[in-house]
Amino acid sequence: MKISINGDIRDYSDDSVVADIVDEMGLTGKRIAIELNKEILPHDQYKIKLQVNDQLEIVQAIGGGQNDSFTLAGQDFSSRLLVGTGKYKDMEETARAIEASGAEIVTVAIRRTNIGQNADEPNLLDVISPDKYTILPNTAGCFTADDAVRTCRLARELLGGHKLVKLEVLADQKTLFPDVAETYSAAELLVKDGFDVMVYTNDDPIAAKRLEDIGCVAVMPLAAPIGSGLGIRNPYNILTIVENANVPILVDAGVGTASDAALAMELGCDGVLMNTAIAAAKNPVLMASAMKKGIQAGREAYLAGRMPKKRFASASSPLDGLFF
Repeated sequence: MKISINGDIRDYSDDSVVADIVDEMGLTGKRIAIELNKEILPHDQYKIKLQVNDQLEIVQAIGGGQNDSFTLAGQDFSSRLLVGTGKYKDMEETARAIEASGAEIVTVAIRRTNIGQNADEPNLLDVISPDKYTILPNTAGCFTADDAVRTCRLARELLGGHKLVKLEVLADQKTLFPDVAETYSAAELLVKDGFDVMVYTNDDPIAAKRLEDIGCVAVMPLAAPIGSGLGIRNPYNILTIVENANVPILVDAGVGTASDAALAMELGCDGVLMNTAIAAAKNPVLMASAMKKGIQAGREAYLAGRMPKKRFASASSPLDGLFF
């Protein structure tokens, strides 16, 4: 039967209990907290039998969130911030900003970089070495499913059999909103061709679920139009997408500053991908550092569980026993 463990779908035998998973992860006897289907599971109930499609969230009692990894296409990543490489003033600034961000996944627009061009020009892969980063080729600038599929196949050839790609098929040059119908078509072809597809889409829960059903390894709804810096315009749609997903959900496009990244994480997203928010800042390297901290703070706030919102005041100190 299939069980979701921290967003990763795994197969277990029908008689599995929560304690079996804790033991498998090497966490027996360690200080952890577990949610079962979004309800806290007390330690004395770890022998409870699991059911098909149960969702477990297992966290360790550690500071800083440094070991709070997420799984993407079978690989664990400790950084939930993904960054792009465009719009920087030069290669040196690109390298410094990416380093400051702490990102492990770096996206590259294959059709717009100098990879494979004039040998005298700086090579982007010398700055973001595949030995240090997971390179995420994307189909930026593609307006048809056919162009997007061809670009991914070229990227696979260029990067020696690389399967992880970011799919985006755009509808028009003004809004850069996704063409959802073309995105469906491209996703189906790429999944059949053996690619691990991370897909850019709008903030529509129905579209997001269909892309998951097609077989995409991650769904990436926009926060706002690409490069706009407007932040998350529809947090309730993002929340609905997260609540209904069995694959990682990463906000992609529209983030402007660190508080936007923190909000995405507080909504339960697995990560955030950004480029312009860092590259277009007055100090890109400092902004990259701020984004790293925003991601960490938002994730910790999500794990901590915020207090409920109330209409009226609630005294932080008890009123009983006061002298009037």
